[in-house]
Amino acid sequence: MKKLRLGVNIDHVATVRNARGGSQPDPIRAARLAEDAGADGITAHLREDRRHISDADIEALMEALSLPLNLEMAATEEMQRIALRHRPHAVCLVPERREERTTEGGLEVARDENRLAHFIAPLAEAGCRVSIFIAADRSQIEAARRIGAAVVELHTGAFCDAAAEGREADATAELERLTEMAAFADEIGLEVHAGHGLTYASVPPIAALPQVAELNIGHFLIGEAIFLGLDPAIKEMRRIIDGARAA
Repeated sequence: MKKLRLGVNIDHVATVRNARGGSQPDPIRAARLAEDAGADGITAHLREDRRHISDADIEALMEALSLPLNLEMAATEEMQRIALRHRPHAVCLVPERREERTTEGGLEVARDENRLAHFIAPLAEAGCRVSIFIAADRSQIEAARRIGAAVVELHTGAFCDAAAEGREADATAELERLTEMAAFADEIGLEVHAGHGLTYASVPPIAALPQVAELNIGHFLIGEAIFLGLDPAIKEMRRIIDGARAA
């Protein structure tokens, strides 16, 4: 079975920096530490309101990284221009509402196919792998394939919330849905990623899904880094997901 890739999201290093202003802590340094700790890629979400990652961060990451950069962004003309200027390895389209604290759900692809198909075409032509962050829903997966996406990233938030809150029946139902939809997406030729809310406790059953090629994890790892340090926090996640995949 193929090694499961781990993408580390560094957004919340920038959140801490922006809380006070200045340049510390440095997201670029975090990205380098993540690489040394065993990350396979770096994820950064450039939001419309620039609440954490900035345009300058994206420029610096493109210059500094030897790992692939996965640029998360909304499907807006401004973000498309930025992506086409930098041409990161991957572009992941996510829904975005200014008032939300974090990404609250998957992108609604099925109702916006025509616009999204035209939106992603120049990104794919520029060499970016286009990923769509969606709920584990058959109609959304089918729509992602129709518009020409190479990858779907399944939203694991509902599963993680149910598991953390001890709602075992809900967690089981969500895991069954993720399992079925990961298999379906793989069947129809899409690469499958997963992410949102994953922790040491909740990641093993997701990492064990054979169709999942990559996990993207950020907030939890940055939180653990406060107590453990970033290097040990990432290495522990690497150990857990490798063990779950091997099992």
